[in-house]
Amino acid sequence: MLEASFTGVLRTVLIILLVYFGLKILLRYFGPMILRYFMKKMGRKFEKQFNQQFGGFQGEAQKKEGKVSIDKKPKSNRRSDKKVGEYIDYEEID
Repeated sequence: MLEASFTGVLRTVLIILLVYFGLKILLRYFGPMILRYFMKKMGRKFEKQFNQQFGGFQGEAQKKEGKVSIDKKPKSNRRSDKKVGEYIDYEEID
């Protein structure tokens, strides 16, 4: 059967504490930079997805600042059919 020596246990505990506090200090200083990098990366990804979906509408609006453009609906050539159905006359009952 294996037995743990006091120095081995103490060395393991010290290594765990050193790693824990070392990571804590590193993340305190480098955490904001890492977070900023990932936020910029996700922002670019969302912007690219938006431009793909809506055809870069924001870019056109910024280029044509001060100009007014009116998009008109195309005229529909639909004609209503007078023979839609049967007309029913209702009477109000008191």
